[in-house]
Amino acid sequence: MSTTTRLSKSFENVPVLPLNYQSRFVLFSDCHRGRGNSNDNFLKNQHLYCAALKHYFQLNFTYIELGDGDELWENRRLSDICDIHGKAYCLMNMFAGQNRLYMLYGNHDMEKKYLTDYYKCYSGLILKDCQNRHDIYLTHGHQAELLNSVFWRLARFLVRYLWSPLENIGFSDPTSAAKNYVRKEKAEKRLTAWAENEHKLLITGHTHRPRLSPDTSPYFNTGSCVHPKSITCIEIERRSLSLVEWTLDSRQNMGLYVTRNVLAGPFLLDHIP
Repeated sequence: MSTTTRLSKSFENVPVLPLNYQSRFVLFSDCHRGRGNSNDNFLKNQHLYCAALKHYFQLNFTYIELGDGDELWENRRLSDICDIHGKAYCLMNMFAGQNRLYMLYGNHDMEKKYLTDYYKCYSGLILKDCQNRHDIYLTHGHQAELLNSVFWRLARFLVRYLWSPLENIGFSDPTSAAKNYVRKEKAEKRLTAWAENEHKLLITGHTHRPRLSPDTSPYFNTGSCVHPKSITCIEIERRSLSLVEWTLDSRQNMGLYVTRNVLAGPFLLDHIP
């Protein structure tokens, strides 16, 4: 099965949400919530994430997670992750209680599509533009790699029993598109090719590299919540897209606070080629 087939199949029988001038969506990906140990890459940014979710809840955004929200390759039990990151899950439950939460699965949390006691997870999601200018296709992006899609169980085995222990002593996982520059480039080229050939706007995560440049490509990326000093996401508001970073800053009195910075945009759908 080719990359094109895998990606196209991801959008079969998925939710289709209306996108209009009143719509407010925030897209996060690759939180990789763990169980609080040294391999939990989300732990250092959990306060940024929770602050961002409070902001988006108060402003009536719909939260969409594009996969790899939980790290289920290195960790066996989702319940352990939920216990450690209860505050984050409480915030997500607030969105869910108002029907403002949609979860997609990625390669690192593929098991969630089989869990009946968890939020319902989808392979993709489509935002249907009311002006018929640009529908937006959302998925995780692991479909661009054979190892992380078709052979994800093998990749999970390698990460869980080989690369995760080696990561603790300084080795980098060569199977990861997020940590391997060559794999990252190849995955992004395949995702871009699908978007161009299908004439669609595609937003994914997976590579952890934030990207929003509609003048040069119809493929965008949310980035991740495991950057060294920040988390990134894409906001969609009034049919416009913005790439946003949440990070810590300091006041003159040396007090720390969480700040929101716009890295790119807003880009109105009507002005995207």
